[in-house]
Amino acid sequence: MSSVIKSELEKLNKKELFEIATLRKISIPNNWSKSLIVELLALNVSIDNIPKIKPVPLIHRIKTDSAPIIVIKDLAKKFEDITAIENLNLEIIEGELFSLLGPNGAGKTTTINILNGIMKPTKGTISIAGFDVTKNLDAIKKIIGLCPQEAAVFKFLNARENIELFGKLHSVSKEELEERTDNLLELLGLTEASKRKAGGYSGGMLRKLNLIIGLISDPKIVFLDEPTVGMDARARRKTWEFIGSLKEKKKTIILTTHYIEEAEALSDRVGIIDYGKLIELGTPKELMKRHATKNLEEVFLKITGRRIMEEI
Repeated sequence: MSSVIKSELEKLNKKELFEIATLRKISIPNNWSKSLIVELLALNVSIDNIPKIKPVPLIHRIKTDSAPIIVIKDLAKKFEDITAIENLNLEIIEGELFSLLGPNGAGKTTTINILNGIMKPTKGTISIAGFDVTKNLDAIKKIIGLCPQEAAVFKFLNARENIELFGKLHSVSKEELEERTDNLLELLGLTEASKRKAGGYSGGMLRKLNLIIGLISDPKIVFLDEPTVGMDARARRKTWEFIGSLKEKKKTIILTTHYIEEAEALSDRVGIIDYGKLIELGTPKELMKRHATKNLEEVFLKITGRRIMEEI
């Protein structure tokens, strides 16, 4: 029944979804995306609570007049006889949340590492905000933030000390650093634990700290490589809400994840990569319509022949 409810909810606009939430006394933040609201309401309302209206036509969520902020052309990366990325061509629009999906070893993290200048491409070109990654890396580093797959923190320091250290490395002023640190710690629920050494943190707490460090410079472009790994379901949902709020600040977000429901709820567009090749691209709704499926998980299974979690 929940799939039927979700299908009916998707036909409504955000205003109508908020009206249902108000009637059912369900609190929803104003900055949540429609997909995230549908996910929440589908778990808390019955089919009788949903008004019957005509379906809303599919609207591409990327503005047609938006310019690409990241342009990747003919990108390839080889490690001896292994091809990690093969002929990748992709444009990411300024202000969008773009998710890159794929199983372990598909080439997601390698792509992120090349975009950040950590690795050099074997061939191809990458432009970020008009700068060439191989020629203007210093300029690019000033406008990007990275939450890497592995927690990059000093475990002998507490959360606040870690954040302040990285903030100073980015030349954030003392006043701005203090304000941003307090705000981010509160938003991600780490205020009480901020004076404890990071070495005693759980995996989920380390991921939150990693995320804060990646955002402390207030970057224009944010790379989030598996940001919710190690979090329990409740913490993951809270982090989804936080990531969604970054879009309201007009940041461009590149997200890699093994949680397909995360990509479906948050993304403007999704790219599916397998064996180093980009094999599908579009908005979640476009992909589901194109492959006649009910959700993004089914799309992934249909075109790759395997589930995304199989290799974890």
